[in-house]
Amino acid sequence: MHKIFLSLLFVSISIFSASSHAISRKSTDNIFFATPYEPIGFDPALGEAIESANIISNIFESLVKFNEDNTNIEPSLATKWDISEDNLTYTFYLKKGVKFHDNTPFNAEAVAFNIERQIGPNAKPNMPYAKVIYGDVASYKVIDDYTISITLKKVNTSFLSNLAIYFGAPIVSPTALKASDNNVSDNPIGTGPYKFFAYDRGQQVILTRFDDYHGTKAKTENIIIKTIPETVSRVVALNRGEVDIAFSIDANVIDEVTKNNNVVLKRDGMNTNYMFFNCEDGALTSDREIREAVAMCINTEELVSSLYKDYAQVANTFLPNFMQGYSKDVKYPQYNIEKAKEIFARKNVKELKIITYSTPRPANTLGGQVLAEAIQASLLKANVQTKIFVYDFATYRNKIKQDKFDIGFLLWTGDNGDSDNFLNLFASDDIVYNAPRFKNDEYKALIAKGLSTSDTKERALIYTEAEKLLAREVPILPISHAKQLVAVSSKLKDAKVHPIGLFLFSKAYK
Repeated sequence: MHKIFLSLLFVSISIFSASSHAISRKSTDNIFFATPYEPIGFDPALGEAIESANIISNIFESLVKFNEDNTNIEPSLATKWDISEDNLTYTFYLKKGVKFHDNTPFNAEAVAFNIERQIGPNAKPNMPYAKVIYGDVASYKVIDDYTISITLKKVNTSFLSNLAIYFGAPIVSPTALKASDNNVSDNPIGTGPYKFFAYDRGQQVILTRFDDYHGTKAKTENIIIKTIPETVSRVVALNRGEVDIAFSIDANVIDEVTKNNNVVLKRDGMNTNYMFFNCEDGALTSDREIREAVAMCINTEELVSSLYKDYAQVANTFLPNFMQGYSKDVKYPQYNIEKAKEIFARKNVKELKIITYSTPRPANTLGGQVLAEAIQASLLKANVQTKIFVYDFATYRNKIKQDKFDIGFLLWTGDNGDSDNFLNLFASDDIVYNAPRFKNDEYKALIAKGLSTSDTKERALIYTEAEKLLAREVPILPISHAKQLVAVSSKLKDAKVHPIGLFLFSKAYK
């Protein structure tokens, strides 16, 4: 009966836009979640973008998890853990009686299989978080059915926090992995409160409650995640009662939401919206003075106020101001249009190439083109012309790796609440993360030192020093830290967005 109902539900949702009477909008068994993002697969080891994160985080679980209100670490599939005196060996004691959605038992062998799939000989090249999560793992050992130890090559003070990240760390059914050549993108099988039911590409994903869940059962039976790219369209659907949640909205639609008696959830975001410069030889912006001059053309306070109103704050540093290592002493180049003109004239810079993305993102809900055009106007005041090339976000990521350009735009939302998770980007050899291609041995040494330092105050000083170096070398210019804005129906209760930007559904109900 349950499967028949869901099959009918799936069909009816597909034609919902054509017939508003296709399914009951009063049903408390369904939450309709509107997102601008089309999912990019559902395998947590193969993902890295928000497009899939809201789905993965409700299907899968990890050994540890974040507190629902912050990034403090709590037990999840592991009930407790010990750390050796040298801070290299972590022994995890696993929860008993847990089953995957395919009825495979969860145990230490399943954890070992998931580690091996990302760092062993069968690991796939497109596992972007494998190094983040398991890059420092020297060995692991199954001690008994419900105990496993993991030994690191070197001290990594963010290791536990990394194990709570929704990419790379979640535990997948070994049975499903063996049946699918180490890739469950089309058939995700986890231990979470919801299980995957169906995916109608370009339309919606359906999750249904896992009734054999080992923890508190989800309050709502079905979650229907609908792809609606345009912000205005998501808000219209919310106001008409067609959806219960409109994810990732911008300041321009707040009044439209509230005047219809719906609610806007707001919280400071653990994110940074930033401009970056191509530091690779051959680009004009490989010259630090030119990077400084571009930064001097940007009146960041005026820009942020104009574009994002009161729903973002100026990013004076790459780190949000509540994170370890943030310091007011970090100073990126300040607005000085006359000095910028002088540098551009002396360097004979007349035109720069900008690439950007069209798609709205959680840390920049207006999309990259609007931001790029504002920067274009600022540079014109310094007598520098620019050409802007705009791509959808997936294409844009490839353009960053392949094309020649001077300026680009990206965003980062923290995965785990640790400052290393932000600043390590620019120590990476992977252009996916280190888009500026910033290569600085002093900076890399500071990041490595931060990871191996357990003293909290000393670690904060190291990260402050690292960001001072960034501000001095200017591979990036931080723009803003966005507030997380999600519009929800007034009928929806216990709806909550986590600080890392994800929506966890299990407690929400109508």
